Amino acid sequence: MAQETDTIDPQIDPCVATGAHNHALVLDRVLNGTPEKIWKAFMTPEILAQWFCPKPWSITDAVIEPEVGGRFAFTMHRPDGEVMPNDGVFLAVEPNRRWITTDAFVKGWLPAGMPFMVAEIVLTPLADGKTRYVATARHWSEETMKQHEAMGFHDGWGTVADQLNAILPSL
Repeated sequence: MAQETDTIDPQIDPCVATGAHNHALVLDRVLNGTPEKIWKAFMTPEILAQWFCPKPWSITDAVIEPEVGGRFAFTMHRPDGEVMPNDGVFLAVEPNRRWITTDAFVKGWLPAGMPFMVAEIVLTPLADGKTRYVATARHWSEETMKQHEAMGFHDGWGTVADQLNAILPSL
């Protein structure tokens, strides 16, 4: 089982370190796999589809181009048939260490309409072969942050981290 903490590390979260606005939600866990396995789980569409949304939701049509400006896109399906497309780009990519995506743009740096968030994943290897996994969702306003929280950020992103943790031994 993944371990969860409630602390924010100013070395990881530049909003805390700089005093910039901080409309962020953070999930901080220790996962039972290496940064390389976690990277593979995120950057391989077939693997991402196995764990990236809370069951019984599902993901199809994942497109992952891990380079600055490359696509990070997928479609989420609710059990009741609702379809939620998600299309965005990578803003930063440091293989096996850190990546940032946003829905503010689509490929070609075209504005995507009303942006919701910027997501950052930071992986820190630990001495025991585990990895500190910090997932941060930054929002343009306190209102959108609270909306994301009300949608179930902590439960949803926590469940997804647990699902990721469960498949890591098989990678």
